[in-house]
Amino acid sequence: MKPLLANRLYKFLGIAILLLLLLFLCYTSLVFGVIDTTWQTAIDAMTQFNSSNEHIAIREVRIPRVLNALCVGFCLGLAGTLLQSLTRNPIADVELFGLNAGAALFVVIAVTFAEISSLLQFTWIAFLGSAAAGCLVYLLGSLGRDGLSPVKLILAGAAITALSASVRHGLMVLNEKAADEVLFWLAGSVGGRDLDYLHAVFPYMLIAWLIAFLLARPLHILMMGEDIAKGVGQRTMLVKAAAGIALVLLAGASVAVAGPIGFIGLVTPHLARLLVGLQPRWALLYSGLLGSSLLLAADIAARFVAMPAEVPIGVMTALIGIPFFIFAARKGWKTQ
Repeated sequence: MKPLLANRLYKFLGIAILLLLLLFLCYTSLVFGVIDTTWQTAIDAMTQFNSSNEHIAIREVRIPRVLNALCVGFCLGLAGTLLQSLTRNPIADVELFGLNAGAALFVVIAVTFAEISSLLQFTWIAFLGSAAAGCLVYLLGSLGRDGLSPVKLILAGAAITALSASVRHGLMVLNEKAADEVLFWLAGSVGGRDLDYLHAVFPYMLIAWLIAFLLARPLHILMMGEDIAKGVGQRTMLVKAAAGIALVLLAGASVAVAGPIGFIGLVTPHLARLLVGLQPRWALLYSGLLGSSLLLAADIAARFVAMPAEVPIGVMTALIGIPFFIFAARKGWKTQ
Protein backbone atom coordinates (compact mmCIF):
# COMPACT_ATOMS: atom_id res chain seq x y z
CA MET A 1 0.00 0.00 0.00
CA LYS A 2 1.40 3.39 -1.02
CA PRO A 3 1.92 5.77 1.93
CA LEU A 4 -0.20 8.91 2.07
CA LEU A 5 2.90 11.12 2.35
CA ALA A 6 5.12 9.63 -0.35
CA ASN A 7 6.86 12.89 -1.27
CA ARG A 8 9.68 14.16 0.96
CA LEU A 9 8.13 17.64 1.02
CA TYR A 10 4.82 16.16 2.19
CA LYS A 11 6.64 14.33 5.01
CA PHE A 12 8.09 17.60 6.29
CA LEU A 13 4.66 19.19 5.95
CA GLY A 14 3.21 16.31 7.99
CA ILE A 15 5.80 16.93 10.73
CA ALA A 16 4.82 20.60 10.81
CA ILE A 17 1.13 19.68 11.12
CA LEU A 18 1.87 17.25 13.96
CA LEU A 19 3.89 19.91 15.79
CA LEU A 20 1.00 22.37 15.40
CA LEU A 21 -1.36 19.69 16.74
CA LEU A 22 0.93 19.19 19.73
CA LEU A 23 0.97 22.95 20.38
CA PHE A 24 -2.83 23.02 20.28
CA LEU A 25 -3.07 20.06 22.66
CA CYS A 26 -0.54 21.65 25.03
CA TYR A 27 -2.59 24.86 25.01
CA THR A 28 -5.79 22.93 25.70
CA SER A 29 -4.16 20.96 28.51
CA LEU A 30 -2.76 24.08 30.17
CA VAL A 31 -5.92 26.19 29.93
CA PHE A 32 -8.88 23.84 30.42
CA GLY A 33 -9.82 21.66 33.37
CA VAL A 34 -11.69 21.88 36.66
CA ILE A 35 -10.34 25.45 36.85
CA ASP A 36 -10.65 27.08 33.42
CA THR A 37 -8.05 29.74 32.68
CA THR A 38 -6.75 31.67 29.66
CA TRP A 39 -3.53 31.60 27.67
CA GLN A 40 -2.53 34.93 29.22
CA THR A 41 -3.02 33.46 32.68
CA ALA A 42 -0.78 30.54 31.70
CA ILE A 43 1.95 32.97 30.55
CA ASP A 44 1.58 35.03 33.72
CA ALA A 45 1.89 31.87 35.84
CA MET A 46 5.31 31.24 34.32
CA THR A 47 6.54 34.84 34.30
CA GLN A 48 4.67 36.62 37.12
CA PHE A 49 3.65 33.92 39.60
CA ASN A 50 1.33 35.29 42.33
CA SER A 51 0.18 32.14 44.25
CA SER A 52 -3.41 32.40 43.01
CA ASN A 53 -5.38 29.17 42.46
CA GLU A 54 -5.08 29.52 38.69
CA HIS A 55 -1.32 30.05 38.79
CA ILE A 56 -0.78 27.16 41.20
CA ALA A 57 -2.91 24.86 39.03
CA ILE A 58 -0.89 25.75 35.94
CA ARG A 59 2.62 25.64 37.44
CA GLU A 60 2.27 22.78 39.89
CA VAL A 61 -0.22 20.53 38.07
CA ARG A 62 -0.70 21.24 34.38
CA ILE A 63 2.82 22.05 33.18
CA PRO A 64 4.26 18.86 34.71
CA ARG A 65 1.53 16.69 33.25
CA VAL A 66 1.97 18.23 29.79
CA LEU A 67 5.73 17.57 29.84
CA ASN A 68 5.19 14.07 31.24
CA ALA A 69 2.65 13.25 28.51
CA LEU A 70 4.92 14.55 25.74
CA CYS A 71 7.96 12.55 26.87
CA VAL A 72 6.15 9.34 27.87
CA GLY A 73 4.06 9.36 24.69
CA PHE A 74 7.17 9.79 22.55
CA CYS A 75 8.84 6.88 24.38
CA LEU A 76 5.84 4.60 23.92
CA GLY A 77 5.55 5.46 20.22
CA LEU A 78 9.22 4.64 19.62
CA ALA A 79 8.99 1.48 21.72
CA GLY A 80 6.04 0.20 19.70
CA THR A 81 7.81 0.76 16.38
CA LEU A 82 11.02 -0.87 17.62
CA LEU A 83 9.19 -3.87 19.05
CA GLN A 84 7.04 -4.44 15.96
CA SER A 85 10.12 -4.18 13.74
CA LEU A 86 12.25 -6.45 15.93
CA THR A 87 9.61 -9.18 16.22
CA ARG A 88 7.99 -8.61 12.80
CA ASN A 89 4.69 -8.74 14.64
CA PRO A 90 2.01 -6.11 13.78
CA ILE A 91 0.30 -6.37 17.19
CA ALA A 92 3.41 -6.10 19.36
CA ASP A 93 3.33 -3.55 22.18
CA VAL A 94 5.19 -3.08 25.48
CA GLU A 95 1.94 -3.80 27.32
CA LEU A 96 1.14 -6.97 25.37
CA PHE A 97 4.72 -8.24 25.63
CA GLY A 98 4.78 -7.95 29.41
CA LEU A 99 7.42 -5.20 29.66
CA ASN A 100 5.07 -2.82 31.48
CA ALA A 101 3.73 -5.62 33.67
CA GLY A 102 7.24 -6.68 34.69
CA ALA A 103 8.23 -3.13 35.60
CA ALA A 104 5.03 -2.63 37.61
CA LEU A 105 5.48 -5.94 39.45
CA PHE A 106 9.03 -5.09 40.50
CA VAL A 107 7.91 -1.68 41.77
CA VAL A 108 5.12 -3.25 43.85
CA ILE A 109 7.58 -5.81 45.25
CA ALA A 110 9.97 -2.99 46.18
CA VAL A 111 7.23 -1.00 47.92
CA THR A 112 5.88 -4.09 49.72
CA PHE A 113 9.08 -5.66 51.00
CA ALA A 114 11.66 -2.85 51.01
CA GLU A 115 9.38 0.19 51.54
CA ILE A 116 11.28 2.03 48.83
CA SER A 117 10.05 5.52 47.96
CA SER A 118 13.10 7.09 46.23
CA LEU A 119 12.42 8.23 42.65
CA LEU A 120 15.86 7.13 41.48
CA GLN A 121 15.40 3.69 43.04
CA PHE A 122 11.96 3.38 41.44
CA THR A 123 13.58 4.15 38.09
CA TRP A 124 16.19 1.40 38.35
CA ILE A 125 13.63 -1.06 39.69
CA ALA A 126 11.31 -0.33 36.75
CA PHE A 127 14.20 -0.84 34.31
CA LEU A 128 15.11 -4.12 35.98
CA GLY A 129 11.48 -5.34 35.86
CA SER A 130 11.17 -4.51 32.16
CA ALA A 131 14.44 -6.29 31.39
CA ALA A 132 13.48 -9.39 33.38
CA ALA A 133 10.07 -9.62 31.71
CA GLY A 134 11.55 -9.08 28.24
CA CYS A 135 14.18 -11.79 28.72
CA LEU A 136 11.59 -14.24 30.05
CA VAL A 137 9.19 -13.57 27.15
CA TYR A 138 12.02 -14.02 24.64
CA LEU A 139 13.09 -17.26 26.32
CA LEU A 140 9.56 -18.69 26.38
CA GLY A 141 8.93 -17.58 22.80
CA SER A 142 12.08 -19.40 21.65
CA LEU A 143 11.17 -22.78 23.12
CA GLY A 144 10.24 -25.63 20.81
CA ARG A 145 11.58 -27.06 17.58
CA ASP A 146 10.43 -24.21 15.35
CA GLY A 147 12.17 -21.60 17.50
CA LEU A 148 11.07 -17.99 17.84
CA SER A 149 7.81 -16.94 16.18
CA PRO A 150 5.48 -13.91 16.45
CA VAL A 151 2.56 -16.02 17.72
CA LYS A 152 4.67 -17.65 20.45
CA LEU A 153 5.99 -14.23 21.52
CA ILE A 154 2.45 -12.89 21.88
CA LEU A 155 1.37 -15.94 23.89
CA ALA A 156 4.47 -15.70 26.09
CA GLY A 157 3.85 -11.98 26.61
CA ALA A 158 0.22 -12.60 27.54
CA ALA A 159 1.27 -15.30 30.01
CA ILE A 160 3.89 -13.08 31.68
CA THR A 161 1.43 -10.17 31.84
CA ALA A 162 -1.22 -12.36 33.49
CA LEU A 163 1.29 -13.87 35.93
CA SER A 164 2.68 -10.46 36.87
CA ALA A 165 -0.80 -9.05 37.39
CA SER A 166 -1.81 -11.98 39.62
CA VAL A 167 1.29 -11.72 41.81
CA ARG A 168 0.98 -7.94 41.94
CA HIS A 169 -2.65 -8.04 43.06
CA GLY A 170 -1.87 -10.72 45.64
CA LEU A 171 0.88 -8.57 47.18
CA MET A 172 -1.42 -5.55 47.26
CA VAL A 173 -4.13 -7.53 49.07
CA LEU A 174 -1.60 -8.61 51.70
CA ASN A 175 -0.19 -5.11 52.12
CA GLU A 176 -2.84 -2.38 52.21
CA LYS A 177 -0.26 0.36 52.63
CA ALA A 178 1.48 -0.68 49.42
CA ALA A 179 -1.89 -0.82 47.69
CA ASP A 180 -2.68 2.75 48.73
CA GLU A 181 0.69 3.96 47.44
CA VAL A 182 0.63 2.33 44.01
CA LEU A 183 -3.03 1.71 43.13
CA PHE A 184 -3.65 4.90 41.13
CA TRP A 185 -0.15 4.74 39.68
CA LEU A 186 -0.82 1.23 38.39
CA ALA A 187 -3.84 2.49 36.44
CA GLY A 188 -1.52 4.81 34.52
CA SER A 189 -1.57 8.59 34.73
CA VAL A 190 0.61 11.58 33.88
CA GLY A 191 -1.21 13.67 36.50
CA GLY A 192 -0.21 13.91 40.15
CA ARG A 193 3.49 13.59 39.24
CA ASP A 194 5.76 16.56 39.73
CA LEU A 195 8.76 17.17 37.49
CA ASP A 196 11.10 15.30 39.84
CA TYR A 197 9.77 12.06 38.33
CA LEU A 198 10.65 13.23 34.81
CA HIS A 199 14.02 14.69 35.86
CA ALA A 200 15.06 11.31 37.28
CA VAL A 201 14.47 9.40 34.03
CA PHE A 202 14.89 12.00 31.26
CA PRO A 203 18.60 11.23 30.68
CA TYR A 204 17.68 7.57 30.09
CA MET A 205 14.91 8.63 27.73
CA LEU A 206 17.40 10.67 25.68
CA ILE A 207 19.80 7.72 25.49
CA ALA A 208 16.97 5.43 24.36
CA TRP A 209 15.80 7.93 21.71
CA LEU A 210 19.35 8.16 20.33
CA ILE A 211 19.74 4.37 20.21
CA ALA A 212 16.35 3.99 18.52
CA PHE A 213 17.17 6.38 15.67
CA LEU A 214 20.65 4.87 15.22
CA LEU A 215 19.02 1.44 14.92
CA ALA A 216 16.37 2.52 12.43
CA ARG A 217 18.20 1.41 9.28
CA PRO A 218 19.79 -1.79 10.73
CA LEU A 219 16.39 -2.90 12.00
CA HIS A 220 14.84 -2.17 8.61
CA ILE A 221 17.42 -4.51 7.02
CA LEU A 222 16.83 -7.13 9.73
CA MET A 223 13.09 -7.06 8.95
CA MET A 224 13.90 -8.41 5.48
CA GLY A 225 15.18 -11.61 7.06
CA GLU A 226 18.12 -12.65 9.20
CA ASP A 227 19.88 -14.39 6.31
CA ILE A 228 19.73 -11.25 4.17
CA ALA A 229 20.96 -9.11 7.08
CA LYS A 230 23.91 -11.43 7.69
CA GLY A 231 24.57 -11.50 3.95
CA VAL A 232 25.17 -7.73 3.88
CA GLY A 233 27.50 -7.99 6.86
CA GLN A 234 25.16 -7.03 9.68
CA ARG A 235 25.86 -8.27 13.19
CA THR A 236 22.31 -9.31 13.92
CA MET A 237 22.85 -10.27 17.56
CA LEU A 238 24.39 -6.85 18.27
CA VAL A 239 21.42 -5.11 16.63
CA LYS A 240 18.95 -7.19 18.63
CA ALA A 241 20.82 -6.57 21.88
CA ALA A 242 20.92 -2.80 21.28
CA ALA A 243 17.21 -2.80 20.41
CA GLY A 244 16.51 -4.73 23.62
CA ILE A 245 18.43 -2.15 25.67
CA ALA A 246 16.49 0.68 24.02
CA LEU A 247 13.17 -1.08 24.70
CA VAL A 248 14.03 -1.63 28.37
CA LEU A 249 14.99 2.05 28.76
CA LEU A 250 11.86 3.27 26.95
CA ALA A 251 9.45 0.99 28.82
CA GLY A 252 11.16 1.36 32.21
CA ALA A 253 11.33 5.16 32.02
CA SER A 254 7.68 5.38 30.93
CA VAL A 255 6.50 3.15 33.79
CA ALA A 256 8.63 5.03 36.32
CA VAL A 257 6.97 8.33 35.35
CA ALA A 258 3.39 7.41 34.48
CA GLY A 259 2.79 3.81 35.49
CA PRO A 260 1.91 1.10 32.95
CA ILE A 261 0.12 2.70 29.99
CA GLY A 262 -0.84 0.34 27.19
CA PHE A 263 -1.83 0.47 23.52
CA ILE A 264 -0.10 3.77 22.58
CA GLY A 265 2.79 1.73 21.18
CA LEU A 266 0.34 -0.54 19.34
CA VAL A 267 -1.60 2.18 17.53
CA THR A 268 1.05 4.74 16.56
CA PRO A 269 3.37 2.51 14.45
CA HIS A 270 0.46 1.56 12.19
CA LEU A 271 -0.57 5.20 11.78
CA ALA A 272 3.04 6.16 11.06
CA ARG A 273 3.42 3.46 8.40
CA LEU A 274 0.12 4.53 6.86
CA LEU A 275 1.48 8.06 6.52
CA VAL A 276 5.15 7.54 5.57
CA GLY A 277 5.48 3.86 4.73
CA LEU A 278 8.40 1.73 5.88
CA GLN A 279 11.16 4.36 5.72
CA PRO A 280 12.70 3.65 9.12
CA ARG A 281 13.69 7.04 10.53
CA TRP A 282 10.55 8.74 9.24
CA ALA A 283 8.40 5.98 10.72
CA LEU A 284 10.13 6.34 14.11
CA LEU A 285 9.79 10.12 14.17
CA TYR A 286 6.13 10.04 13.15
CA SER A 287 5.37 7.27 15.64
CA GLY A 288 6.98 9.24 18.48
CA LEU A 289 5.12 12.46 17.64
CA LEU A 290 1.84 10.57 17.22
CA GLY A 291 2.46 8.87 20.59
CA SER A 292 2.88 12.26 22.29
CA SER A 293 -0.25 13.60 20.58
CA LEU A 294 -2.37 10.56 21.42
CA LEU A 295 -1.30 10.42 25.07
CA LEU A 296 -1.84 14.16 25.55
CA ALA A 297 -5.29 13.91 23.91
CA ALA A 298 -6.17 10.92 26.14
CA ASP A 299 -5.07 12.88 29.21
CA ILE A 300 -7.27 15.83 28.25
CA ALA A 301 -10.25 13.53 27.62
CA ALA A 302 -9.67 11.78 30.98
CA ARG A 303 -10.36 15.06 32.81
CA PHE A 304 -13.73 15.70 31.18
CA VAL A 305 -15.32 12.23 31.14
CA ALA A 306 -16.26 12.26 34.83
CA MET A 307 -15.48 15.84 35.90
CA PRO A 308 -14.65 16.88 38.63
CA ALA A 309 -13.27 13.34 39.12
CA GLU A 310 -10.59 12.08 36.75
CA VAL A 311 -10.46 8.80 34.85
CA PRO A 312 -6.99 7.16 34.82
CA ILE A 313 -5.35 7.74 31.47
CA GLY A 314 -4.69 4.02 31.08
CA VAL A 315 -8.45 3.50 30.84
CA MET A 316 -8.72 6.07 28.04
CA THR A 317 -5.87 4.56 26.01
CA ALA A 318 -7.40 1.09 26.45
CA LEU A 319 -10.72 2.36 25.03
CA ILE A 320 -8.81 3.48 21.93
CA GLY A 321 -6.37 0.60 21.72
CA ILE A 322 -8.49 -2.50 22.29
CA PRO A 323 -10.76 -2.00 19.22
CA PHE A 324 -7.64 -1.14 17.21
CA PHE A 325 -5.92 -4.31 18.47
CA ILE A 326 -8.88 -6.47 17.40
CA PHE A 327 -9.01 -4.77 13.99
CA ALA A 328 -5.24 -5.09 13.43
CA ALA A 329 -5.26 -8.75 14.50
CA ARG A 330 -8.13 -9.59 12.12
CA LYS A 331 -6.72 -7.60 9.21
CA GLY A 332 -3.20 -8.92 9.73
CA TRP A 333 -1.37 -5.68 8.98
CA LYS A 334 2.24 -6.23 8.10
CA THR A 335 5.35 -4.55 9.47
CA GLN A 336 7.39 -5.04 6.34
